[in-house]
Amino acid sequence: MLSYRHSFHAGNHADVLKHTVQSLILTALQKKDKPFVYHDTHSGAGRYDLTHEWSEKTGEYKQGIGRIWQQSQIPQALESYLAAIQTLNSSEALRYYPGSPRVAKVHLRAQDRMVLTELHPSDYPLLEQEFARDSQVKIYQDDGFRCLKASLPPKERRGLVLIDPPYELAHEYQDVVKAIAQSYKRWATGIYAIWYPVVYRANIDDMLAGLESLGIRKILQIELGVAPDSNERGMTASGMIVINPPWTLASQMQEILPYLQSAIAPENGHTTLRWVVPE
Repeated sequence: MLSYRHSFHAGNHADVLKHTVQSLILTALQKKDKPFVYHDTHSGAGRYDLTHEWSEKTGEYKQGIGRIWQQSQIPQALESYLAAIQTLNSSEALRYYPGSPRVAKVHLRAQDRMVLTELHPSDYPLLEQEFARDSQVKIYQDDGFRCLKASLPPKERRGLVLIDPPYELAHEYQDVVKAIAQSYKRWATGIYAIWYPVVYRANIDDMLAGLESLGIRKILQIELGVAPDSNERGMTASGMIVINPPWTLASQMQEILPYLQSAIAPENGHTTLRWVVPE
C-alpha cells in the first residue's frame, strides 16, 4: 500500500518534533572526528514546496513550522534544526521544507555518508534528483526494513537510523519492533530513532511493550501532542522513541518541549519525556 504522500503534511507539528530530535542526534555525532553513517528507512522526496497545492490544501505547516519560523526568542538547541531549513530558503520567506534526508545532509561532514531508501514510485525519482551526483549518498528503491537489515552492521561504528514508516497498516507498528530486534543484534552501538503518530493510543502502547520485551536498555520516549487522545480518526500527537540516545538529548528536549507546546499547541497541547527503559 503506497497511498501516503508526505507533501500534504510537510512541516507540520510532527515534522517539527521529528526533525528537531534528528538534528540534535546528528549534532551530537559531529562532536567526535570519527565518521558516522545516517540510514533513513522511509526517505520521502527530500524536500517539499510549501506553495504547492498539496501543502496549501491542508495548511498543516502553518500550525507547525510556521509558528516558530523567524521567531526572535527560541531555545538555542533548536538552531541546528532551523539552520537546515534556512539552507533551502534564500530569504526570510518560508517556501521549501526539508525532508529528513535533507536535514541529515546539512549535518554530514566529508567523512560521513548517508543511505536512503524509498519505495514509492513517485517519490523515489524526486529523491534521486535531490541528491544527483552526490558521492556521500546512496539511494535504493526498496522496502526500508529489508534494506536496513542488509546494510547492517555498517563499516562505521557510529551512526543514526531513522525509522518513520507511514503506519498506513496496523501491522507496521509491530514491523518496527521486528526491525529493531533484527537490527540491534547486528549493530548494538547504533542510535535508532523511531517516529510514530498517535492516532489510536493502543497501537503505541503495544509497540512500546514490544520494544521493552527485547531487553534493550536506554530507550527514551519524546512526545508532543496538539490535542487530547481520542477515539476519532486523526493524529492528536506524535513522538520519537530513541534507542541509545546521546547523553545530552533528554536534557535538551526538557528545554525544547515546553517551548514547542507553547508555540504550537498552547491550549490543548501536552508533552511526554520519559525513559521507557533506563540505562
